Amino acid sequence: MSSMARTEEEVRVRARNVGGIDETEVTIPPGVTVLSGRNATNRTSFLQALMAGLGSTRPSLKGDAEEGEVELSVGDETYTRTLTRRGGEVAFGGDPFLDDPEIADLFAFLLEDNEARQAVARGDDLREIIMRPVDTDRIEAEIRELEREKDDLDQRIADLDRLESTLPELESEKADVETDLEAAREDLEAAQAAIDDLDTDLEESRSRKEELEEAFAKVREARSELEDVEFEIEAEESTLSELRAEREELEATLEDTDEPDEDPERIDGRIEELRRRKRALDETLNELGSVISFNEEMLEGDGLDVELEGDGTGDSDAGALTDELLGDDRTVCWTCGSEVDTDRIEGTLDQLRDLRASKLEERNGLRDEIDELSEKRSSLRQRRNERQRAERRLQGIESEIEEVEERIESLETEREETEERVAELEAATEDVGAGEYDEVIERHREANELEIEIDRLESDLAEIEAEIAETKADLDEREELRERREGVAEELTDLRTRVDRIEADAVEAFNDHMASVLEILDYDNIDRIWIERRETEVREGRRKVEKTRFDLHVVRSGPDGSAYRDTVDHLSESEREVTGLVFALAGYLVHDVHETVPFILLDSLEAIDSDRIAAVVDYLREYADYLVAALLPEDAAAITGDHTTIESI
Repeated sequence: MSSMARTEEEVRVRARNVGGIDETEVTIPPGVTVLSGRNATNRTSFLQALMAGLGSTRPSLKGDAEEGEVELSVGDETYTRTLTRRGGEVAFGGDPFLDDPEIADLFAFLLEDNEARQAVARGDDLREIIMRPVDTDRIEAEIRELEREKDDLDQRIADLDRLESTLPELESEKADVETDLEAAREDLEAAQAAIDDLDTDLEESRSRKEELEEAFAKVREARSELEDVEFEIEAEESTLSELRAEREELEATLEDTDEPDEDPERIDGRIEELRRRKRALDETLNELGSVISFNEEMLEGDGLDVELEGDGTGDSDAGALTDELLGDDRTVCWTCGSEVDTDRIEGTLDQLRDLRASKLEERNGLRDEIDELSEKRSSLRQRRNERQRAERRLQGIESEIEEVEERIESLETEREETEERVAELEAATEDVGAGEYDEVIERHREANELEIEIDRLESDLAEIEAEIAETKADLDEREELRERREGVAEELTDLRTRVDRIEADAVEAFNDHMASVLEILDYDNIDRIWIERRETEVREGRRKVEKTRFDLHVVRSGPDGSAYRDTVDHLSESEREVTGLVFALAGYLVHDVHETVPFILLDSLEAIDSDRIAAVVDYLREYADYLVAALLPEDAAAITGDHTTIESI
């Protein structure tokens, strides 16, 4: 979708076979443009062509045509829309201005059948209209993702907090090891000095001395190997303990997690069946909406653009035909050609509206059931997947435990062999220096043990220092994690309150603009029209949930000046039309529609008197770069201020 920001560019519209238009080309300048003319002069058809070029799929194809097109040019940019009749339906193609026209259809294209206007007139759920463009599913998905990230950050920060508490213990352990290491080095130095003193007395037996030192070197090497083996055994035993603990947890999980009592794949078929029924109902609702709108237009006398034999313009003949067909309370049925009471047609329309409401309720029920089944399917799949993961992991752990036990058994055998070799080597040192070298041997054995102890302490000290350094590095990351957590918490708050803010902004926008418009229009006995946002409990499927409602209230003044509350049903047609327009404007502003489509299109304002139409147009002109209104000539004459009037489409 392209962006049409605030612009002074003219918009050229070329249309063929749209609505009642054969072919036309019209240029729309920025500001207010008034399409002035009587009924059946293609003003509504031109607005439909403009809607089509902007991306809407609501416009109709000319009744006797198989295909139509619209070309919309703004500066150097050109947008296209094609309409093709296929099997009784109209398919839309081309490259229009909007990829998704829903928000514009709701709040910018304010023709007679506009949903926002009709919702006020019928007393429908206004909140549903305002909130429809809000992708609540996406918001909920973002909330769940951020909640997972926040939980992860909380866990990491908590781990670091616990880690910080280990630093004093590590520092104390380091000091103890350094003290033990210093003492061992002093003891080794003393032992070496004693050996040197004894060596002074043994210069004449150097060969025996070398043989003795070689024997002790072998003992040191063997003892070092024995210590390595013992360390490996400790590590493997620790691993084995962790694996056994994990196995117990998995076994407990499997015991607590039953196999799903229903196959989630079987629910797919039920969901698909419900979706097919919902799609069918959607089509029925669309068809009913079109039938209702068409018949409403016909009753108003602004439905079909017809050309009759005469001077070619169709104006005089059309007027004569209208005079002939429309009496005070009878008309010619446009489906069968017979003369009927308009009350009968209106009665049929009421039945159609009731049927549509019933179908809408049925569609909403299906949607709730689909959501409930989808949630159940997701839960069943999650339980099944968790159980399968636990079973797979349990099998893997059993294999790992067997491997670790085999390694421990092998290491224990190696330890026994190394212990035997150490004992043999120590015995050999005694044989080398038996008798005359007993003291030397004892000193060498002492020095040997001290060297092994020093090696161990130096290794322990290196590990402790590395752990301290790693802990401090992790703690340096904690502040960054806390900042990120604060950011995530703010994002969560924003998302959780976004829907509430949009609702509150919509109510505030409507109430503010309604107050301003009522002041301008100066209705005699209407003091105030406003929306109240309140929570109510409704049933969804088998459960009750809290839902937000928008209730429309009216306060009137009596002849004696006293105020009393009234209902929307008692508003005049003019008052309802103005209220519907202001409600649509609130949606236009709350959803920043002007940022994506800087148009407001107006039609079917005949119920409002000329001066008030002029006041409404003047009020709306500041909210869109292009305001295009289809008006009767007498209403167009009342428009003041800068504007362009187009009298021929």
